[in-house]
Formats: sequence, structure tokens, C-alpha cells
Amino acid sequence: MPYEIFLALRYLRSRRKRRLARATAVAAILGIGMGVAALVVALALSNGFRDEMREKILEGTAHLSVLRSDGLPIESIDVKNRILNVEGVVSASFTTYDGALARGPKGTAYAVMRGTENSSGDRAALRSWLHNGSMFETTTLNEPQAVVGQELATRLGVGVGEVIQVIPASGGNSTPRRLRVTGIFKSGLFEYDSTWIYLPLEVVKAFTGTSSGAAIVSVQIKNPDKVKAIAKQIKEVLGEGYSTIDWQQANQPLFSALALERRMGLFIIGLIVAVAVLNITTMLILVVVERRRDIAILSALGAKRRGVMLVFVIEGAIVGACGAVGGVVVGLLACALGNHYKIVSLSADVYSISTVPLNARLSETLIAGAIAFLMSVIATIYPARSAAKMKPVETLREAV
Repeated sequence: MPYEIFLALRYLRSRRKRRLARATAVAAILGIGMGVAALVVALALSNGFRDEMREKILEGTAHLSVLRSDGLPIESIDVKNRILNVEGVVSASFTTYDGALARGPKGTAYAVMRGTENSSGDRAALRSWLHNGSMFETTTLNEPQAVVGQELATRLGVGVGEVIQVIPASGGNSTPRRLRVTGIFKSGLFEYDSTWIYLPLEVVKAFTGTSSGAAIVSVQIKNPDKVKAIAKQIKEVLGEGYSTIDWQQANQPLFSALALERRMGLFIIGLIVAVAVLNITTMLILVVVERRRDIAILSALGAKRRGVMLVFVIEGAIVGACGAVGGVVVGLLACALGNHYKIVSLSADVYSISTVPLNARLSETLIAGAIAFLMSVIATIYPARSAAKMKPVETLREAV
């Protein structure tokens, strides 16, 4: 075993005359460990919130919306067929949105009526969200069927089989329209559950006075991350008379805010780790002061400066490695416990989702531990160089 490693391990295990240095080493390990654990949990929390929001958004909304540039309804069925022929497109369906004032036995609330086709991808998502009741299959002239979000149903005070009244924002008719609630859905995203009312496309068109066509073609694609390329192909197929809005554009403010929050959180926790790493510098300075006689003897026996430096670099690296590994283990354990007991719960009306999973990614976790370890090694440079620069004759004379 090289003498540098032997001496570094010996100094770490030594108990005599090193109480202060040992206490500082323990503090450094605990500080780095806690900082790395906090960093792992913060990364997992940020990933979980972003992934949960992304999943809910992609599940409940179109990956890509196609509409006419002049704002008029899309009447030609050929538009949808041409979109379906684009490689990577899974489904395309006509969709119409319209704001409305909904009224029930217990109160009124703003709502968004969403008209969907029978075979659309939106209906598939709605079926998976169905919390109570059933989907609308047929409609009657007097009371068309509707599926209402759970939060909206609670505000209105209605259940399955009961009737609500809606006043559409467009159409020029303020007469309340009756809807029979056949089902209640729960998507997990507060914006949808508190405002959306699903209706057959024909019903919304009748309410708004649109005789034919639909405002939007909702497009679902195989890989949502390639939505930009698919949108470009669709615009080339349809021509300049049509424009597209993808899910990234529609939710850009949300994801930009999440990215900013993530960066600021990591910066603050990074400062905590940096402060903890400084304890290694303090510890090694104390070791150099306490071991100045040993250092002088080593130099007198022919040890090179590089060897003396390595003794203290290795000692600091061991402390940093212990803290980084311990922090990674504690952080992953905290994520597992948090997911098991669903510790992170939020106010749904503020944060849109009620619970956040802690999604720890192996690559990010290893990077957090590696950065803490590298910072620990860097923190050893100053005290190690100070030890290597000691003059053995003067040091031994002062120690006598």
C-alpha cells in the first residue's frame, strides 16, 4: 500500500490529540451528506411535478391543434384525412371549445364545453378518467347528455342522472340549455376537473349556432416530443391557410416557470453543499497544524511535496466520498418513503395536482454525488499545498 494512502487512513482513524479535527471531519461528512440528500430529493421533486403535469396535459389535451388561419370553422373532412396520412400521427378528430356559465342546485360556475367526435382520442382519455356513471352514447332533443368534471360537479351540487343548465358564451342566445349528467370524470388536473364539460360535437355546435364544421382538428401523435417536426409536415400538407399550436407552445409559460423554479432551488441547495464542503478545508487545516511535526519528518526522510500533498488530498477525498455516498443513499431512501406514504401533497386549486411523486433519476443522482465529491477534492488543495510547502528544519526547531 502506498504510504500516502496508509497515512491518510491512519490520520482518519487516529483518536489521540485530534478531537477537534475529528469533530470537524464528522461535521463535514454530515453536512455533505445532508446537502447531497437534499439535492437528490429536490431533483426528484422537480422531476415528479414536471412529469405529472406533462402526463396530465398530454393525456387530456391534443398534442397538436390544427385550425384555419382566418379563424373560420374547418368544414372539409378531407383536412382530417390528409392529417391522418402524415407519418407519426395516431389520430385526428374535430373538436370545438366554448365557454359557458353552468348552473346547478348549489351554485353557478364558469365552464368550458368541449365537443368531441365519437371515435376521437379525447373520448379514449375521458373513458380512462371516468370516475362515476357512464359515457354519453346518444343524445335527446330536450336533454343532451354530458360528462362533467368532479370539482365542477361538486361546485354545482349535481350527481349522475341529474340536470344542469348552461348558457353558452357564443351563439347569441342567452337561453339556458339543459344537460343530463351521465358521468363524472376525474383527471387529476384541477383545471380540467373544475371547468370542463364533455359533450358530443353535434350538441356544442347546436348550442353555439354553428351549422357545420368545427373550430379545431385535435391531433394525437406517437411521440409527443417530436411534435415540432410533425407540425411542420402537417403545415406543408395543408398549405398556408392553416396554422398549428402544439402542446409545448400552449403550456410554455407553465414549463418555463417550472424550469426557473428548478434552477433557483438547485442553486440554493448547491450553496448549502458548498458551505458543507468548506468544513473539509477547515478540518485539513487543523490536521496540518496538528501533524506539522509528522510532515517535517516525512520531508526530512525524502518524501516529495507531491507525496505530502496526496496524503491530505486523499484524506479529504475519503471524507467527501463518505458524505456523497451517504447523501445519495439517504436521498433515495427519502424518495422511496415519500412515494410510499405520499408525503408531498398540494392544494389542487393552487398547484393543479393533489400529490407529487418523487422521481429520482439515476443519472441526476450520480451527478449530484459526483459534484459533491469533486468539490470536496478541490477543497483539499489549499491545506495540502500548505503542508507540502513546510520547511522541515524550521518546523522541527519550532516543535522542540
